[in-house]
Amino acid sequence: MDPLTHGVIVFCAACIAGAVNSVAGGGSLVSFPTLVWLGLPSIAANATNTVALWPGALGAVWGYRRELRNTEQRMYALTVPSVIGGIIGALLLRLTPGALFDRLVPVLILFATVLFMIQEPVQRMFNRSPRHRGGRWLAGAMFFQLIVGVYGGYFGAGIGILMLAVLAILGHDDIHQMNGFKNLLAASVNGVAAAYFVWMRMVSWADVAVMATGAILGGAVAAGVARRLEARTVRRIVITVGFAMAAALMVRR
Repeated sequence: MDPLTHGVIVFCAACIAGAVNSVAGGGSLVSFPTLVWLGLPSIAANATNTVALWPGALGAVWGYRRELRNTEQRMYALTVPSVIGGIIGALLLRLTPGALFDRLVPVLILFATVLFMIQEPVQRMFNRSPRHRGGRWLAGAMFFQLIVGVYGGYFGAGIGILMLAVLAILGHDDIHQMNGFKNLLAASVNGVAAAYFVWMRMVSWADVAVMATGAILGGAVAAGVARRLEARTVRRIVITVGFAMAAALMVRR
């Protein structure tokens, strides 16, 4: 394949991945297989994908900047386990085989999608809102976010679904604000993992440059489009993407 065609395919895949990550998460299921199909070894493809899509996450955060202004200050504590988990996950990718973790990933994504789908009845059952929840709820969320961070540093497909699920259980019901904060946490997880991959020279820089541009464009544009949609429509997109990712990973196994 000639370099121009290669670059166009990588750019388009990154645009789609950045857009999907902005709205629901799971863009890696577009960009990562594309890199492997183009001939990049799987470990290098994973590292390259993480580094390339990180700027797209920043673009999505910028796109949701208005919604983030209304986020509770205590919620920013979730960035701590995000960073720690991202580092651990990146180390695991380099040092350990991922066969067992790969088997768990579809189940985790499916569980999180179902959890997000039944968010409203679950919130009614607990009959609580974020301001009524004490330290135990936040501590539980931080522990869950640590697990999400480890997975995100290791591979990352589906972390958006998992983070939206934990935000729902914490009582958040504004899908646009949830998406904005989810993108911020994803940027934290992938940022430290990307730094490690760069340090360990695990990335293909030619692909990173093209993909980063596409991911930023896709993430910023999708954030603006998602804000104009009804909350119910965005929720349906999130649920559809979650089930699709779970099914795709099961078939892949």
